[in-house]
Amino acid sequence: MTDASCPDGVNPRFDFTAELPPLTDVRRAHLIAIGGSGMSGVARLLLARGIEVSGSDRADSATLDDLRAAGATVTIGQSAATADLVPADAWVVISSAIAPDNPELLRLQERGLPVLHRAQALGMLMAGRGALAVAGANGKTTTSAMATVALRAAGADPSYAIGAPIVGLGANAGVGEGDSFVVEADESDGSFLVYHPHVAIVTNVRDDHLDFYGSSERLHEAYADFAATVRPGGLLVVCADDDGSAGLGERMRAAGTRVLTYGRSVDADLRLVDDGGGAFDWHGTLLYQGQRLALRLRVPGSHNLLNAAGVVLALSAGLGVDPASVVGGLAEFQGTARRFEPCGSAAGVRVVDDYAHNPGKVEAVVRTGLALRDGGRLIVVFQPHLYSRTQHAAAGLAEALSLADVAIVLDVYAAREAPVAGVTGELVTDRIDGAEAVYAPTHADALRAVAERVRPGDLVLTVGAGDVTTLGPQILDALATRPDLR
Repeated sequence: MTDASCPDGVNPRFDFTAELPPLTDVRRAHLIAIGGSGMSGVARLLLARGIEVSGSDRADSATLDDLRAAGATVTIGQSAATADLVPADAWVVISSAIAPDNPELLRLQERGLPVLHRAQALGMLMAGRGALAVAGANGKTTTSAMATVALRAAGADPSYAIGAPIVGLGANAGVGEGDSFVVEADESDGSFLVYHPHVAIVTNVRDDHLDFYGSSERLHEAYADFAATVRPGGLLVVCADDDGSAGLGERMRAAGTRVLTYGRSVDADLRLVDDGGGAFDWHGTLLYQGQRLALRLRVPGSHNLLNAAGVVLALSAGLGVDPASVVGGLAEFQGTARRFEPCGSAAGVRVVDDYAHNPGKVEAVVRTGLALRDGGRLIVVFQPHLYSRTQHAAAGLAEALSLADVAIVLDVYAAREAPVAGVTGELVTDRIDGAEAVYAPTHADALRAVAERVRPGDLVLTVGAGDVTTLGPQILDALATRPDLR
């Protein structure tokens, strides 16, 4: 476990409230674990700004090939020897996932090179632009991607840095010629305090990352700290339907921040009504300042209509984009990687992959799956993420999975954490009520459990933030060799 897992929500490795140096101070940057989803995006942005970029990673990948093609120098392996190859005037960029005892990091620190968190590097890249930061336990990746696509469609050509590649753009970060910059603001390690946006969206506030914050109260305080970083004269956009987000809005409005709300609630400043849909065609009506705007999306789920409503409000009231242009741009949005991403079909069975890993996200993806199962059954293969999250949220995860027809639960994906006695996927499975619950600790167990239950017409979801994503292709391969299902 890294030092980012503190019990009080204070990151001892970085001061996210400190003033950042100007980007002009940086001629060279070196990124440890440069191939990661967040780090690779920072690397692309730095390269686009003319900064020499080097980096290291534990294993080669297609992402590293892309970065090399863009001009980065990449070394495989993280060691003191790797660190000695880094120029003396480089700035080092890491994420909280890089442990303090990482040998490459230790050697770079011994050499006296300055170290930045990836969010601090993004903050430097955003300086001087009209920044939109999207925070929240659920929906921030999709909402950030929606805002990026809508701004591009409106001719604003934003820069952006989000947590997953945008379908149609093929990247999770890019530099635009316009004045706006969209960033997904991560609360997990406190780094969302860096950005000081002109406009902020908070989709929801839920108990998550309590291994870092220690308590629900401290988590809510952190969101208030984030909201307080909105620049003077800026705008905070909150969801009226979420108690945590709405409460944050009330608190910040009382403190003098300009706050607007969106949602299905009758008192929302921008209201979503008459919403529904099926498959990959969802629709609703937005009521805003006397206008009725017809909203259509090509991504599934009622939760995504709500995300889109937040984007319309933030871009129109916060960045001055015509609401009708935003709605038109959202109709072009095709989703992001691992957000209800179709893997394919075989033997009459469809397989979809999703990154959901906390109770709210899992419930949203399961409900979307139920809406799309089209007469078949919904089989969810879920992999809990982090021992601390599983221990705290087992009941909520089980409640969400209980909506499915079959819930197959893998063992916990540890990520950065050491095992905790008694905390396994069975902690979730034992609490499932209503669905057929199967504890399948390994990938092989999960594949076997799917094979024993699946039949033509079913929809299979692989869900979680770990390596469960690799099961989708394996399930399809196994189905393709099953003559009994044809």
